[in-house]
Amino acid sequence: MDPDILVIFEQKLHLFIIDPLLGFDTPQRKMYDLGEKSVHILLEEGMWGLVDSFRERRRVQRLSRRVTREYAEIPSPRPWSGEEIAFPRRPDNPEVSIVIPVYNNLTFTFNCLRSIAEHTTGSYEIIVVDDASSDDTPRFCSLQNELIIVRNETNRGFVGSCNRGAAMAGGQYILFLNNDTQVTQGWLEPLIRTMQSDQVGAVGSKLVYPDGRLQEAGGIVFNDASGWNYGRGDDPDRPEYNFLREVDYCSGAALMVRTDLFRQLGGFDEWFAPGYYEDTDLCFRIRQEGYRVLYQPKSAVIHYEGMTAGREGAGGMKEYQQVNREKFFSRWSSVLAQSHKPPDSRNLFHARIRSESQNILIIDHYLPTFDRDSGSLRMYYLLEILSRLGYHVTFVGDNPSPLEPYCSLVQDLGVEVLYTPYVYSIEKYLKEQGKNFDVVFLSRAHIAWKYIYHIRRFCQSARILFDTVDLQFVREARRYEIEGGKKLLASVRKLKEMELRIARLSDTTLVVSPVEKEILLKENPSLHVEVLSNIHHIFPVSKGFSERRDLLFIGGFIHPPNVDAVVWFTDEIFPLVQREIPEVRMYVVGDDPPPSFRAFDSDTVKVTGYVQDVTGFFSDCRVFVAPLRYGAGIKGKINQSMSYGLPVVTTTIGAEGMGLIHGENALIADDPGDFADEVIRLYRDEALWNRISSGSQENVKQFFSYEAAVTAIKGILSSSDSGFIQGKADSGRREPKKERDSRIR
Repeated sequence: MDPDILVIFEQKLHLFIIDPLLGFDTPQRKMYDLGEKSVHILLEEGMWGLVDSFRERRRVQRLSRRVTREYAEIPSPRPWSGEEIAFPRRPDNPEVSIVIPVYNNLTFTFNCLRSIAEHTTGSYEIIVVDDASSDDTPRFCSLQNELIIVRNETNRGFVGSCNRGAAMAGGQYILFLNNDTQVTQGWLEPLIRTMQSDQVGAVGSKLVYPDGRLQEAGGIVFNDASGWNYGRGDDPDRPEYNFLREVDYCSGAALMVRTDLFRQLGGFDEWFAPGYYEDTDLCFRIRQEGYRVLYQPKSAVIHYEGMTAGREGAGGMKEYQQVNREKFFSRWSSVLAQSHKPPDSRNLFHARIRSESQNILIIDHYLPTFDRDSGSLRMYYLLEILSRLGYHVTFVGDNPSPLEPYCSLVQDLGVEVLYTPYVYSIEKYLKEQGKNFDVVFLSRAHIAWKYIYHIRRFCQSARILFDTVDLQFVREARRYEIEGGKKLLASVRKLKEMELRIARLSDTTLVVSPVEKEILLKENPSLHVEVLSNIHHIFPVSKGFSERRDLLFIGGFIHPPNVDAVVWFTDEIFPLVQREIPEVRMYVVGDDPPPSFRAFDSDTVKVTGYVQDVTGFFSDCRVFVAPLRYGAGIKGKINQSMSYGLPVVTTTIGAEGMGLIHGENALIADDPGDFADEVIRLYRDEALWNRISSGSQENVKQFFSYEAAVTAIKGILSSSDSGFIQGKADSGRREPKKERDSRIR
């Protein structure tokens, strides 16, 4: 039966029977989906495929954590009882000046300052601006050492007080903080780190109500100048509120700004005194100067709201909200009309991120564990590049567990990561949000096969990119040549049919080497195939030939070719090397080594398992061995070794598609005796070692560098012959900030 018919039947089964009966997020549905996935793997990959999948699932579960960012137990504000708060000594040249405007409400001021003392590290000073308080605030301030106290003789309101405090600031950054806040542990460092990024002018914190509900995850301004505190009243742990992103504005309740930029702009505009829209106007002016305004969710601040500013007039401060909205609209009406959405909740998906670029959805097996396997390292750099190019990227794993530290690191790139328990069913998410995506990026054939029909159904205007990572049918066909077996041959045929069908259903298929592009086009010349290879940074060669010793192999052992390579090397090659170099040792580094590797572990073969930082191995070892007898794609372990300038001995399979030339940037041999001879020669010959080391890094620079990947990705996403409408692709591209905003001015 045609596999397409089977998939369509399965889709209808879900739509009309499974979904109505079991729902999406129920325990029963989770059990059903697990069973269904197991049956698919068993049919397509056999029992060993199911065993490998189970091992991988257990590995992912070990890395998982439950997503609950505890905002610490925030105690209820208690009255000041006359004590002095113990602050660290004020530095002469602080990095941050924290400016806190105060008008009465001493209890809140006391608790705010106490939370800063308890939860803040780094170089900072605190400037308290007392806006003519009539309670015990002046006496409290007079008793606090290490604070800079400024007192207004008359009430100047929020705008005037903030500007006066900022004039006293000695820090590189000014952080405006309301006195009706309490900060949480580690709140300041993420703001500083974000400000140190390129072209960031301001950054705001996540604001949370004392009862744990979200108050604001960055602000949205619609085209009528009305504002929206994004996420107000929702669960602050939801994925959409927990990634670094560019926003229209962040509230002045917790807002960090570059000191020099703030002064250049003349501070908060007194036109908006005593308050409201002054922070929004400042963020718009910062952006007009070519800087970005970001929201940083890892800085969490509890905000009681409405206790900071003095009240003037019969209606209090609130009467200025509408007045200042009209002022703001009169100043920014052309900008609002050009690049802001109408005030409609249906526009939130696009309005929450200040970008006109394409929305890209990436589906992979799970979050990229970039320090554990080369495919994940490539995916991590791909996410980083797409985010830096200005695209809004959403990532979801077939296993959507929030693996740490990987989840947080990807969110810091500006990528929205979908995770459990908030997103369980990718199909349900596609049904709800699929229409919002311009590009869908499906990584790995077994993942793409599960979702490509759903993508075509729910993301009808999106361009589909199928990233093979490597061609599985090629890899398994080569395995069959070594191991044989009818079941493996049947698996090869199924994989080939599946990968070619996915390629046909996609707009563009991505492969990692010209060799694999040629293989695909030979199978189907009508396919649109592009090369997006591995991505690596180049590192200085820290030690010379004479300072190094021993051999190294690195690889994740969920991947069968790596297991075979180590067994073949230790059984047939390493004994030949030891005859000539008795003192040499072999380090086998990588996640999930099989139990059988215990037999290798000895004085001369060291099986380390997972190592978080492998830099020392690349600096200390003399030769990297990659004795791969089968496989496909580009071998990340070889790229990684070459990026450190550590010379490699590998096979023809290992060198495939990498532009390697024997004797210039690698040594290549397939026979065990020849492989051992090349290892011995490289281990002893310093001139050869230096030549291969230098050639290795030149190869990475030319074919596998970060810069080469940026060029390739730009070309792929702007390609006009891929079945994607060129005009649509171009209309979403982000221009450099200064060029785009110069038109606004």
